[in-house]
Amino acid sequence: MNILIGGAWPYANGSLHIGHIAALLPGDVIARYYRAKGDKVLYVSGSDCHGTPISIRAKKEGVSPKDIADKYHSEFKECFEKLNFSYDYYGRTDDEFHKKEVQEAIILLYHKGLIYEKEVEQIYCEYCNQFLPDRYVEGVCPKCHSIARGDQCDNCGTLLEPLELSERRCKLCDNEPIVKNASQLYFSLSKFQPTIKENLDKNQSNWRINAVNNTERYLNEGLQDRAISRDLSLGIDIPIKGFSDKKVYVWIDAVLGYLTMSKKWAIENKKNYEEFWDENAISYYVHGKDNIPFHSIILPALIKGIGYNKLPERIISSEYLTLEGKKISTSNNWAIWIPDVIERYSSDAIRYFFLINAPEKRDADFSWREFVNSYNGELLGAYGNLVNRTLVFAKKYFNNKIPIGEIDINIKGEIDILYDIIGKFIEQGNLKIALEKIFEFVRRMNKYFDENAPWITIKDNLQVCGNTIYNCIYSIENLSNLLAPFLPESSAKIKAWLDVKNDRWEIIKPEYGASIEEITILFERLDKKLIEEERNSLLNSII
Repeated sequence: MNILIGGAWPYANGSLHIGHIAALLPGDVIARYYRAKGDKVLYVSGSDCHGTPISIRAKKEGVSPKDIADKYHSEFKECFEKLNFSYDYYGRTDDEFHKKEVQEAIILLYHKGLIYEKEVEQIYCEYCNQFLPDRYVEGVCPKCHSIARGDQCDNCGTLLEPLELSERRCKLCDNEPIVKNASQLYFSLSKFQPTIKENLDKNQSNWRINAVNNTERYLNEGLQDRAISRDLSLGIDIPIKGFSDKKVYVWIDAVLGYLTMSKKWAIENKKNYEEFWDENAISYYVHGKDNIPFHSIILPALIKGIGYNKLPERIISSEYLTLEGKKISTSNNWAIWIPDVIERYSSDAIRYFFLINAPEKRDADFSWREFVNSYNGELLGAYGNLVNRTLVFAKKYFNNKIPIGEIDINIKGEIDILYDIIGKFIEQGNLKIALEKIFEFVRRMNKYFDENAPWITIKDNLQVCGNTIYNCIYSIENLSNLLAPFLPESSAKIKAWLDVKNDRWEIIKPEYGASIEEITILFERLDKKLIEEERNSLLNSII
């Protein structure tokens, strides 16, 4: 089976925060799982280097937009690597290959009559002497009456045009802009209403409920054609005569990145990208709630318009993550920044928390108290405890070797079931319950260790003791395999200690007499003092 996985493209205008990682992590778990199953996986993403937020940041810092994009693209790559994301290709939207591909797509859509010219009213700031990019316009959302940007309301998720806002202000000078006529190119999104409806009806059982509801809302209101050109200084040049002074609107630029980076990966690796874009492949799109309409409506319309039939099939769209009970605010520095947190905590500690507390069906909250307590209680107290006490015991009493034993039929049965149900949960994007089920088994194996008391049987029944330790090692080897998509760092350590070569999604059977390598503590305890230290640091950083 060929599996395409697309992770959302973060804006290269500032550091990643925990909300980004909570939304993007499922993509890596899914990619690792399918590779272990033996399927062919193409997992792509990249940095969005053309968004208006980059221009705003560059202007503020007195540098070029490219300087900002280069800085954060490099930082993103380092963060993803340290968190063990396994992208097959991580690109950027200012890549020359991507630009050329997007321009060719626009020319194709234009010649098909799916892009047309339209005279429109636009927001113009007389004080700044320019048409304002949508994100430079702020006003009141017509749907929920919150303060919103000119392209989208973060509060209710509605896609907007600046003219729909009331009480408009220019974000550059805070003056009230005027309305002025201009010519723009529009994409005939409305023509794809039946296509989008059919795709939703066909695949909604594989979408998160927020994606279903959001998409249904737009379809019920009737899809509206969307401008694809903008009067911007940053972006891809429009390749249509009479519009060469304008840029491609960022929404078309970024979502086409899944296709363009698939092509670039194929060229660089001498592979065939088309097998991931045909109707026999499975496609996943992994992102936050605010990106739903771009993936469930705009992307499939563009893809269908260009000539592909492989539309978004499985949408893994997370709800929001809050921080200590409050909405994350990058402008107020109410955020936990990934470059900081990866320096102080292991990748598995971070991955575990954002998977076991994932905002899958409702908003989830990050608190330092919960982070430290769940790490100490589950990762260290349950899983680390089972691994370390079993292997230390085996090294001490069985001469650094795996003892002879007979697999307990109940333990084998449970592990068989786990491979099956965990696989199904991962395929459905239900990662939280998958991890919970694995840790239920971890706790049962700790109970098995306690009830069979090897520290007593080692004195009076070596065979029974060896059998207990063998079954614990059998469980640990398979736990390291089951947890490899979730916690790759600790899984790799355990497999190295036990010389496990098998990375396939299948039962592993330990070899009698195999050597146990030198082991270390799997997870170090976190001092509870960290809770207040981290909270105080967060409170002191508020702008």
